[in-house]
Amino acid sequence: MVRIVRVGKGLERIVEEAAAILEQGGLIVYPTETCYGLAADVTNEEAIARIYMVKRRPLDRSLTAIVSSIDMWIEYAYLDERAFKLIDRFNPGPLTIATWKKPRLPDIVNPRAFAARISSHRIATMIAEKLGKPITATSANIHGEANPYSIEDVLRQIGSSVDLIIDQGSLPIRPVSTIVDLTYDPPKIERVYPYGAYRLEEILEALRDP
Repeated sequence: MVRIVRVGKGLERIVEEAAAILEQGGLIVYPTETCYGLAADVTNEEAIARIYMVKRRPLDRSLTAIVSSIDMWIEYAYLDERAFKLIDRFNPGPLTIATWKKPRLPDIVNPRAFAARISSHRIATMIAEKLGKPITATSANIHGEANPYSIEDVLRQIGSSVDLIIDQGSLPIRPVSTIVDLTYDPPKIERVYPYGAYRLEEILEALRDP
């Protein structure tokens, strides 16, 4: 039976429990600034394989991640001037930035790049910080189905296939993160507003800024 904990007093204890589960290879559902996310430790290949199974996600669809800081980010990816421009402008927040990955990131997460963001949601950032590693940021749903904004949405789609659900009630319905892939020239920009959080013009302006 999946354990569901309601956010309230004792947040530090909830975060500690979540990080401990991730450290042991478990999966958790947690709130983000967009919808509920499904987290595994990105360095644990067995846990990542379980993410794909739970979501029924094709293995060729790479996963994104949340990092707690720039310092954590650069442990897993090479960040260039363009990446720092986007981070300075849009992070913390729902802009995912893909750059060439470093070897420590398993290929099952992404065979070529590390796509990550610093979340503006306190709980998401706290979990990654407590774990000391990035966590996956994929939505807590079946691949291709509706994004989950409530625990009812999560339970209906992935049920008891996870080890812990952090319940913050119904989240505001917001677009998912926009993705900028800097491994392409010109950059590949996906999920722009209204399907994602940011407008194409905002991204291009940030990249042009000196």
